[in-house]
Amino acid sequence: MHAKKSVISQLFPFSWRDLLISAGILFCAVELCILLRMANSSDGFASPVFVLAVLMISRLTTGYLFGLGAAVLGVVCTNFIFTYPYWAFDLTISGYPLTFLTFLMVSIITCTLTTQAKQQERLRAENEKEKMRANLLRSVSHDIRTPLTSIVGSTSAVLDNPSLSEAEQRELLEAVRGDAQWLIRVVENLLSITRIGEDQAHITKEPEAAEEVLGEAVRKFRRRFPQIHVSVTVPEELLLVPMDPILIEQVLSNLLENAAVHGETTTEIHLSVYEEGGLACFSVRDNGQGIPEKKLPTLFDGTLKHTDSSMGDGKRNMGLGLSVCLAIVRAHSGTMDAKNLERGAEVLFRLPLHKEEL
Repeated sequence: MHAKKSVISQLFPFSWRDLLISAGILFCAVELCILLRMANSSDGFASPVFVLAVLMISRLTTGYLFGLGAAVLGVVCTNFIFTYPYWAFDLTISGYPLTFLTFLMVSIITCTLTTQAKQQERLRAENEKEKMRANLLRSVSHDIRTPLTSIVGSTSAVLDNPSLSEAEQRELLEAVRGDAQWLIRVVENLLSITRIGEDQAHITKEPEAAEEVLGEAVRKFRRRFPQIHVSVTVPEELLLVPMDPILIEQVLSNLLENAAVHGETTTEIHLSVYEEGGLACFSVRDNGQGIPEKKLPTLFDGTLKHTDSSMGDGKRNMGLGLSVCLAIVRAHSGTMDAKNLERGAEVLFRLPLHKEEL
């Protein structure tokens, strides 16, 4: 019994939004027919107008409920209001059964195609989530295993070799601290992904001063990379952007770290935000070696490994951080892309300046 109710609710869902859409389209159809009747005394215009109305309602609403309802109302309006004798039912009109059948078939076919299209879109979105989840798991397994192995090796060297000099012990402990900090950043990325998770409705966007978010990200970055010069450009007027400031700060932190680590020769980073076409545009530019052209198409899918560095350990995974960035930006209804410059690279993401309920 419960399964039967579930199937019925899926095929004939009710929502006030769909009701308002249906009522609005039917109202416009009736008004159009009234205007056409005032301009022309013939009665043949009502059927195509209401067929179009049924088609639009079936396409714009979910399930079969409002499409079938519109088909019935369309036939009633055509027969009762816009066919002689007016304001009276006449079931003997030639072609009346065919008209009713046409309305129903238009509604059923359109609703079926719309439902299938939405199901395919839902399946595509779920497949993308599964792909991202698999990429993240692969990235995390690599990112966590390598520094943990290094931590165990360094601490074992300190414990098993008491004769090590203070300088050697310090070098090993600094390596342990660096690996531990890297693990913390991996966990922060995972927590960010968990926050946006499968239901983006939990993201709360409030107008935040863009320059404050930039300033906090730069402050943390300078603590870890004091040797790299960072310049910041913000608009003269305060730019308020609807966002989750913690998540956007995570995006900026990831992009700044990628510019520093994967640029390899990066000595300067320029961070800026500006308004363009109703969007807040955040730009991170560096003077490093740029992004290999073959990696640009898959830069944000979580599969990239930085294995060609002089260290050759490949433990600094830029795919994980960038896939997290893209997920966060998309959760804010934004876009993200990257390109190489004459010297270095630029990663740019855009957030809408109007607040939307996600």
